[in-house]
Amino acid sequence: MTRPTPRELLGRTHPLQGLLGRSLGIGLLVALPLVDGNAYHIDVLTVAWLYALLALGLNIIVGFAGLLNLGYAAFFAIGAYSYALANLQWGMTFWVGLPFSALVAGCAGVILGLPAIRVRGDYLAIVTLGFGEIVRIVVTNLEPWTGGPNGLLGIAGPVIGGLDFGVTSAPYYWLAFALVVLGVWMSQRLMRSRMGRAWMAIREDELAAQCVGIDTVRVKLIAHGCGAAIGGLAGCLFAAKQGTITPDSFDFILSVMVLAMVVLGGLGNPVGVVVGAVALTVLPELLREFAVYRMLLFGLTLILIMRFRPQGLLGARQIGRELKVRGAPAR
Repeated sequence: MTRPTPRELLGRTHPLQGLLGRSLGIGLLVALPLVDGNAYHIDVLTVAWLYALLALGLNIIVGFAGLLNLGYAAFFAIGAYSYALANLQWGMTFWVGLPFSALVAGCAGVILGLPAIRVRGDYLAIVTLGFGEIVRIVVTNLEPWTGGPNGLLGIAGPVIGGLDFGVTSAPYYWLAFALVVLGVWMSQRLMRSRMGRAWMAIREDELAAQCVGIDTVRVKLIAHGCGAAIGGLAGCLFAAKQGTITPDSFDFILSVMVLAMVVLGGLGNPVGVVVGAVALTVLPELLREFAVYRMLLFGLTLILIMRFRPQGLLGARQIGRELKVRGAPAR
C-alpha cells in the first residue's frame, strides 16, 4: 500500500468541510431573493434554474449513457402541455400536475427510445431531432386541443395553503431551486448506483457492456425515461410560471442550448451541468448593454471556453469521481 504524497494530502478535505461549504452555498442562494429586491434579477435566475433542471435531465441521457439527443425540447413541451391541458380541462392542481407531467414525459421518452435504441451516433441524433420537430408540429396543428400557434392561456400556478404564487418571481425561484437541488442529489445517487455504472459502461463501449452481461436495451430505455421525466417536470413548472405556452417556446434552438449547457458544464457532472446552465443564462443578460454585439461576444466566449477548457468547466473533477466509483485509482 503506497503512502499518499504531500500534494495529495493537501488536496484532501474533511467531509464535514465539504458539507459545510455546500450548506453555506445553498443557504446563500436560498436567501438571495430576500437580499436582492430586484425582480428582474430574480426572474433571470429563476429561468436559469429552470434551464438547469432541463440540463440535468439531458445529462442523464447524454452525459451518463452517452446517447446524443438533439430533440430534448420535445419532452419539455410534452410536460408543459400535459399539465396545461390537465389543468384547463380537468382542473388538475399544480402539485398533482407535477408528477403527472413527469410520468407522461417519461413514457414519451421510453416510446422514443424503442425505435432509437438500434441506432447510434449521428443516426441517433437525426432520429431525436426528428422526434423534437414532430412534437412541435403536432402541438401547432392540433388547434382544438393545444390552441395551435396561439397556444394555451390561463394556466393556473402553484397554491400553498391558500397562497397563490401569482406573478411574483421569488416563490418560483425557491421552487425551481429546490427541484434543481433534488435533481442534483438524484443524479449523484444514480451515478453511484448499479444503473449508473451500466450507463457509464454503455457510454464507454456498448459492445463491451453487452459482453459483460448488461442488458443495453433496457438500460437505454431507462436512461431515456429518466431524462425525459425530468424534462417533463421542468415543462410543468414553465407552464405554471408563464401562465401561457406556445409552440414557439419549444423549438430546436432550445434543444441545442440545453445540450451546450451540458457540454459547457462538463458531461456527466451534475454540479457542472448546473453551473453551465446558469452561465449560459446569465451571460447574455450581462452582455445586454453591448446591444448588437451581445450575441457576438456570447459566441466568442463559448469558443474560448471550449478551446481552453474542452472537458467543460467542471469536467476534470468528474473524471476522478468516476474512477473512484469504478474502483480504479484517480490520477
